[in-house]
Amino acid sequence: MTSAAAPDSARHRFDPTILREYDVRGVVGETLFPADAYALGRAFGTVAKRRGAKAIAVGYDGRHSSPDLAAALSSGLSDCGLQVIDIGRGPTPMLYFAAYTLDVQGGVMITGSHNPPDYNGFKMVLEKASFFGPEIQALGAIAAAGDYESGGGTVEQRSIFDAYIDRVLADLGPKQTLRVAWDAGNGAMGEAMAAAVARLPGQHFLLNEVIDGTFPAHHPDPTVAENLVQLQETVTAQTCDLGIAFDGDGDRIGLVDARGRILWGDQILLFLARDILKRHPGATIIADVKCSEALFDGIAAAGGEPLMWKTGHSVIKAKMKEVDSPFAGELAAHFIFADHFYGYDDGLYAAIRVLEILNREAGEALADFRDSLPDFSTTPEIRIPCAEDRKKAVIGEIEARLAAEGADVNDIDGVRVREGGGWWLLRASNTQDVLVARCEAGNAADLEKLVARLRAELTASGLNLPEF
Repeated sequence: MTSAAAPDSARHRFDPTILREYDVRGVVGETLFPADAYALGRAFGTVAKRRGAKAIAVGYDGRHSSPDLAAALSSGLSDCGLQVIDIGRGPTPMLYFAAYTLDVQGGVMITGSHNPPDYNGFKMVLEKASFFGPEIQALGAIAAAGDYESGGGTVEQRSIFDAYIDRVLADLGPKQTLRVAWDAGNGAMGEAMAAAVARLPGQHFLLNEVIDGTFPAHHPDPTVAENLVQLQETVTAQTCDLGIAFDGDGDRIGLVDARGRILWGDQILLFLARDILKRHPGATIIADVKCSEALFDGIAAAGGEPLMWKTGHSVIKAKMKEVDSPFAGELAAHFIFADHFYGYDDGLYAAIRVLEILNREAGEALADFRDSLPDFSTTPEIRIPCAEDRKKAVIGEIEARLAAEGADVNDIDGVRVREGGGWWLLRASNTQDVLVARCEAGNAADLEKLVARLRAELTASGLNLPEF
């Protein structure tokens, strides 16, 4: 191990913008370089080795910059004296699968997720738990000091693709003939999606399954309506029962019903939660603060204990372990299964669980479920530009004004305010220089009042609510 007085050549300083709350992420060639990947490998490898790790799995997505970053990262890990298991290209959940099932003590995925093609980054797992928050910030200090473990490690290539597909399909129950459209968005799930679908009964229509880091068809984010247009058109043209879309690294999904209607993340969460509660009556189901009241009410009506928690798949995974929850999710469409699974988010596995419910519940269509939901008026997620050093201050100012008014506020993550027959939310993003807002009411008139209230609070803190 080098000392804190390591030579300057051993020290490395990351661009301060790339060490995020849940991952490391930047613009390749501007804020993120192979040298950063090597230093990250040394720093993360140092932490892992000091916790007793001997081997780390590494995977990468389909972005053009990913192979070089993966090679640099692997060199950094091996120079710490670790064995590196290179599982190759694939979705983030395949790397999680490796980290949970191989004889390794952690894993690193090189991925830009759903960000534009010039972005890339790293998601980390250590000791079968997300590596996030202060742990990520500590990597910067280790690299700046050059305080690394050293040794002669190895890099071994090992395919787990077939084992991953086998496991994802293992929980598919009685099979019925469904017509399904699938859209990988040219993201990292493309090959795995095609391999899984080839083993399913029914009729299937594949879109954008060829992995291409330029994302030529559309941006790979299924939580944005414009990215689902091609899937909606295919569902309608092929009279499908449903459509399934993946994000860029395959840990999230979007759904479209037979009538071409989008099911948003909290609606999908309720569809899955109702089934899980049949096996786990009274269980705690976790959802983030951005989700609809209809979700929390629906969980309670299905016999579950709803728990509203902070946004972020890493913090939700940690909370699941704390309260022994079998299932959790976010409006952003991360769905995390401890029921029959490992406790991480996998878009392909979530899709199979949706199909399994439709297969088992003969006669129940996804459109029927969508029809059963209450018809609330809601805004989309609204992103308000805000300087990084102002985000928390603005939330604090608004929270103080609300407290002075005696408002009904949940402050678990920003402020979620109940008023006027609905609620509005404002929280600081953990990944961007923005505040995130959402409003929901029983009708359009009440929603307009909540939006006006949100706009007034932002104006009082010197910010403007953008058009949405």
